[in-house]
Amino acid sequence: MEQFNTIIQSNTPVLVDFFATWCAPCKMMAPILQQVKSQVGDEVRIIKIDVDKNPAIAQQFQIRSVPTLKLFKNGQVKWTGNGVMQADQLVGIIKTTTR
Repeated sequence: MEQFNTIIQSNTPVLVDFFATWCAPCKMMAPILQQVKSQVGDEVRIIKIDVDKNPAIAQQFQIRSVPTLKLFKNGQVKWTGNGVMQADQLVGIIKTTTR
C-alpha cells in the first residue's frame, strides 16, 4: 500500500490497471497496455493492481468493477475509465490529460 502511494505521487503519469485474475476482459487489457507502452514509452508508467490481492487499495479508490483504469499524476486522479479500451483511445487520453 505504501509503495503504491509512493508510485502514484510521481510527477511522471502513472496508468493503473485494476484487475482480477478471474476476469476475462482484464486479460484482454494486457496486450492493449503493451501497445500503449510501446507508443508512449517513458512518458507514462503502467502498473497492474490485482484487486483480490490488494483489497485496501481497491477500497481506497472505490474500485467497483474490473478492469478499471485510473491515470494518476502527482497523487491526483486525472482520469478514470471502466472496461476494455483500445490502445489508441488510451494513448489519446494519456497525451491530452497529462499535458
